[in-house]
Amino acid sequence: MQDFQQYGAWRAAVAETLEAYGAALREAGQIDGAGEQQLARALARLRDDRLSVAFVAEFSRGKSELINAIFFADYGQRILPSSAGRTTMCPTELLYDPTLPPCIRLLPIETRIQHLSTSDFREIAAAWTVLPLDLDAPERMSEAFRQVSQTRRVPSSEAQQYGLWDPEDPDTASSLGPDGSVEIPRWRHAIINLPHPLLKQGLVILDTPGLNAIGTEPELTLNLIPNAHAVLFVLAAETGVTRSDIDVWRTHIGAGPGRLAVLNKIDAMWDELRSPQENDAEIARQQQHVAQLLGLEPGRVYPVSAQKALVGKINGDMALFEKSRLGQLETALFHDLIPARRAIIAGQLREDLRLLAAGQQAQAQARMRELVEQLQELKSLRGKNQGVIAHMMRRVEAEKKEFDASLFKLQGTRAVYTRLSTELYSTLGMDAVQEQTDAVRAAMQASLFATGIRAPVRSYFEAMRANLDASSAKVAEIGAMMDSMIRKFSAEHGLSLASPMPLSLERYRRELDEVEALFVKQFGTATLLMTSRATLLERFFDSIASRVRHSFRAANTDAEAWLKVIMAPLEAAIRQHRDGLRQRQASIGRIFEATDGLEQKIAAFESTQQAQDETRTRLAAMAAEVAATLDVPELTSAA
Repeated sequence: MQDFQQYGAWRAAVAETLEAYGAALREAGQIDGAGEQQLARALARLRDDRLSVAFVAEFSRGKSELINAIFFADYGQRILPSSAGRTTMCPTELLYDPTLPPCIRLLPIETRIQHLSTSDFREIAAAWTVLPLDLDAPERMSEAFRQVSQTRRVPSSEAQQYGLWDPEDPDTASSLGPDGSVEIPRWRHAIINLPHPLLKQGLVILDTPGLNAIGTEPELTLNLIPNAHAVLFVLAAETGVTRSDIDVWRTHIGAGPGRLAVLNKIDAMWDELRSPQENDAEIARQQQHVAQLLGLEPGRVYPVSAQKALVGKINGDMALFEKSRLGQLETALFHDLIPARRAIIAGQLREDLRLLAAGQQAQAQARMRELVEQLQELKSLRGKNQGVIAHMMRRVEAEKKEFDASLFKLQGTRAVYTRLSTELYSTLGMDAVQEQTDAVRAAMQASLFATGIRAPVRSYFEAMRANLDASSAKVAEIGAMMDSMIRKFSAEHGLSLASPMPLSLERYRRELDEVEALFVKQFGTATLLMTSRATLLERFFDSIASRVRHSFRAANTDAEAWLKVIMAPLEAAIRQHRDGLRQRQASIGRIFEATDGLEQKIAAFESTQQAQDETRTRLAAMAAEVAATLDVPELTSAA
């Protein structure tokens, strides 16, 4: 666990140096709108970073007990309900949001009827039932957590409407009671807000229901499990890998970075009639067999006893804890996961810092160039008569008029820029997304056959992809126009301006491809032959639409921010050049009236030039300090 705390300390240290660098840039007046946005994005990246770990298993595999053993043994008892049979009936997230009090938020199962995903409901506070958590009374806290185990019986027609019962499916049809009712979860989703030290550092724990729920809850299939940084697939040591286990592994998890298998309940294989070596050999054989079936390296399958580990931690029985082998899993989980996550964040922050420093250097160079030109101009006046000085005044005045005329020409370019921006939002805007979503829903409802529902969804992905492609083309057109305008303006006035900051929508196209791949994997031709599956597909489309809306909303935010700052470097250069011309005009005017002030003016400019050099050196050192904090080596620690 110390690894995670060190990761939190590293993020805090980077944020501190980055904030200090930003404050220094503002004090020096060397940060524009684009730089402010870059700084805000970098700090938000650090502040909002989350590390999510998902636990996936069939019921009765000891998944909740494993979470208790790894994260909550310090409470001295089980926090998550853990007993024989099914204990977690709805997806449950454990996290910490400092803006909310300790509580458990529960989303009623009835919300499955509405055309909104769980992600959409996160923004609707009134939809959730909220129960407070008493942190000083673990017993009452544990009682509140039992809400995630609650069920209720409803008519089969209602369960079918929720997509939780299928008369054509023998696995669910057998759950029909004599009175025609079906047992379903009371809650659709639970979010536990707990000020646990690891959760405060940004850890998010996802406890999933049994494997059946993974196929019926779109949020798990399309969002929570695919986006988890680590997924622990929990199996029972005595049963190994069942057919349903393999189906879920192949469909929803798969071998990849951060994907581990946990062979739980190895204490069931501790046969007292065999030697410890024979027991270990039997566990190793099962470990090898599981690895082969899942396509994993044997070292990625971890035999443990969560129950014995929890008992060992609570009772201080280190021998029992060692025998449980949980320490090996904890070490792998945090030693593998945290460095990988840190490397990703550090890479993104280095790019943020590079852009921030480049903007600062461009402003500093422009300001220094203005100073040098004015200083040279003043020095050239030494020993000159008033006629020469008057001529220089007229030349500066002509430069100012020429500059003002070129600014007038820029207004025409601004009109083109505004038109292109409006055209960009016609394909990227949320209205276009909603129109496509409504069209697909109408087409799905009009279909007479369940298999005909998939075609509108495919068309939806094609339309969304076309919108992104059209938006990317418009972004490129705006960027090319701005680049041409900046180059022309720089050449006309001897300025040195960087090309406009680029914008790429490629990440959103990749997100769209990933969601479509999950949809295709979930709904092959065979799965839709039963009409009851059509209801499930409609629920899945709600989550698909939610994911796409989220991606397009983020793309809109990026585009809006880009359009605001793409003009910033040019506008800053215009202001700086105009101020420089005014200063030159005023300086020469004062010298024309009293030539004895020339040397004082030259001395003042030389002093300003020296101060600018010192500021540039200080800011470069602060940028280097941020970079050095990013590269602080990992500290070695026990998990």
